[in-house]
Formats: sequence, structure tokens, C-alpha cells
Amino acid sequence: MKSVSEVDLLAERAHAGQADKIGVPYIEHVRAVAAGLAPFGDELVMAGLLHDVVEDTDWTAEKLAGAGIPERVVEIVEAVTNQAGMTYEEKIRRITADPSATLVKISDNAHNSRPDRAAQLPAEKRERLAAKYRTARAALWPAASRADVEAIVRIVNPALLAELDEVFTSSSVPAGGPA
Repeated sequence: MKSVSEVDLLAERAHAGQADKIGVPYIEHVRAVAAGLAPFGDELVMAGLLHDVVEDTDWTAEKLAGAGIPERVVEIVEAVTNQAGMTYEEKIRRITADPSATLVKISDNAHNSRPDRAAQLPAEKRERLAAKYRTARAALWPAASRADVEAIVRIVNPALLAELDEVFTSSSVPAGGPA
């Protein structure tokens, strides 16, 4: 079984030369997502580091398993990976069926929604992505406990804390998450 540092190195190599939408080395995004998952243990940190590797590199789920990535981590990565012909809304619904995948996607969404990152995008793209991420949060957050969402948001994007209060006080979701 791989350690978190070995998985970090794997992710760094897999994403070498890639940049995100604002030109930052892509590894910084996956590391930020993983940092938001630190309160939940190594398995979720590994999944955060690898959450885009199947989608954005030549790595496959089978190759990850063959490289010694724990089976549950591979399952989580597969759960958050885009599938051909699946809409974003369908993807979010599929993710919310897996509590661990939900937390990974919440951390991913929180990092993608950071105001400092969004500010570097053209206005039209910034507005389109903000709406997409807000819609996803409306489905993701109620699928987790408020405490878990808050733990991630505090680390990855504290600017979302006000929205968190709105979602959990105005919805019918109990403070501990869905029953």
C-alpha cells in the first residue's frame, strides 16, 4: 500500500506540465483539494491527490490499482471521474451516492470556487463557472454533514462559510446531515 507522500509524488508526476484554468501548475489544485480532506484521514487525502488523475492524464483505475493505490481510494477516484455521455448534474447525483466521493467533490468545488482564483478568469467564464459550482454545492452539501462541509470549507475556501450558513439554516437538512 502506498503512503500519502508516495501518492503525492505519483500525482505530481502524472500532472507534470499541466496548468489549471488560471495558469497555475495543476498539482497545486490537487494538493489544495487533498489539504481540505486532511481531517478525514489518509484515504481521503490520497483520493484528493488523485481525484483528476484518471480524467486528465493517461492513468487508468486499473493502473492506479496496479501501482498499489488502495482499492477504496481507486473507487472514490472513479466515482468523481467524468464519464462520457453523463451530464454534470448526473455526475453530481452519482457522486452524492458515495459519502467519501461527496467529500472529495466538496473540497474540489470549494477550491475551484475560491474568489482569488475566480478573479483571474474572464468575466463570462467566471460567472458561468460560479453558477455551475453553486448548483453543485446545492446538491453536494446536503449530502454531507454540516460539520464535515464546514471542516473542508474552513481549510480550502473560508469565503464559502456565509453560503454554508444560508444552505444549512434555510434547508430542511438537519444539522447532522441527512438521516
